[in-house]
Amino acid sequence: MCRPHLRKSTPTSLSLVATSPSTNGFQGLRVASLESRLASEMTRLITHHGGVPLVAPSMQERPLSENSEALQFGEALIAGSIDMLLLLTGAGFRTLLEVLQLRFALPTILDSLKHITLIARGPKPGKVLKEFGLTPQIVVPEPNTWKDILKTLDQHLPQGLQGIRLAVQEYGIRNDALLSGLAQRGAQLIPVPVYRWTLPDDLEPLKHVLQAISEGHVDVLLVTNAVQIDHAVRVWGEKNHVDHFRHALQQMVVASIGPVASEGLRHFQFPVDMEPSHAKMGILVKETSQAAQAILTGKRQTRQGENCSHD
Repeated sequence: MCRPHLRKSTPTSLSLVATSPSTNGFQGLRVASLESRLASEMTRLITHHGGVPLVAPSMQERPLSENSEALQFGEALIAGSIDMLLLLTGAGFRTLLEVLQLRFALPTILDSLKHITLIARGPKPGKVLKEFGLTPQIVVPEPNTWKDILKTLDQHLPQGLQGIRLAVQEYGIRNDALLSGLAQRGAQLIPVPVYRWTLPDDLEPLKHVLQAISEGHVDVLLVTNAVQIDHAVRVWGEKNHVDHFRHALQQMVVASIGPVASEGLRHFQFPVDMEPSHAKMGILVKETSQAAQAILTGKRQTRQGENCSHD
């Protein structure tokens, strides 16, 4: 006889935030997030849309003064030793300017940037460039993944990047696939990690949430940054733990805020069940709350059918 799949109940010790969810949206589903800087806002949004939040920070930023690679880039830029700069995020470019101003005057930095080719991965870096009177010569269209970056550069630079001194402003996790593609095209790469994310000092809340997911006590995972996934894997450490975590994710709803976060999930063969219509945290939570029940129902029916076929 085929029996319906039953999820385990959530132990009270893992309820990081005690709430009384409403009956709309998530309808009482247990919703995990590894959000750090906006953890309080994420908790509020999940609760507002009827979920039981389990929110634990997964990352923290390194102080600006410790960005030695960015300062070395600044020296090369001022000396005229950079040909192109690829900007991967608007926030990252702002931070890069803040770091460089620890050593150089802003007018000097901007004047040097006007003499090189600026490549913006999408509209956000382009918008920040324009705020400082700069114009990107190349803009990568949406969804602006690393593959889109390479495709766009191939279209604009059919002769390739041979011998080009190309600085890449990184956004957290180093994208080895992108760097490899640029190197294959002949670029002399200068990675510029303008902010390096580290794990939180206190890992216990993060471990609790990850354990809750692996044990089947969570219905939905909201991912707002690819670094969150990288750090989750680092905390698990052993391959068999990661495999168990991957299996648990396949039984629940995994919602990614956008293509970059989705790339981070797929890099580890983790599922991506949906992305919001716009890459904003509020829209992510709202649209996931509206779709979660249907996604879970579909997954459970599929599992039930698979179980029946083996009876």
